[in-house]
Amino acid sequence: MQVRIDGEDVVAQAVGEGGRGPFAEEALPAHGHGPLWATGEGRRVVLGEPECTGGCCGHLSVFVQRLGGLVEWSDWQVPVDKERPPTFYFDAERYDAELTRSLTDRQWQIRRSE
Repeated sequence: MQVRIDGEDVVAQAVGEGGRGPFAEEALPAHGHGPLWATGEGRRVVLGEPECTGGCCGHLSVFVQRLGGLVEWSDWQVPVDKERPPTFYFDAERYDAELTRSLTDRQWQIRRSE
């Protein structure tokens, strides 16, 4: 699963080549709200890990919180020697609509048989 902001895959940039992002099933579960749903309380969400694993070099995580009409992704924690992404702000209505779209368009669950 890719996490794109303004067309850029922020996970790939922050975990480096060979790293991996979140499993779509964890980030966008079929039932209920997953960790990417923003609330007033906020939560830390793990988005990826480097090739050497998060236990070795650290995970990529972000604090996701709803601030009125905005959703903020801030306080990034990054793997060792990786660049920290900036704070991102999203219009809350558009953010919710995109998560809802991702939940209803589950094409990413289709596995190719070879």
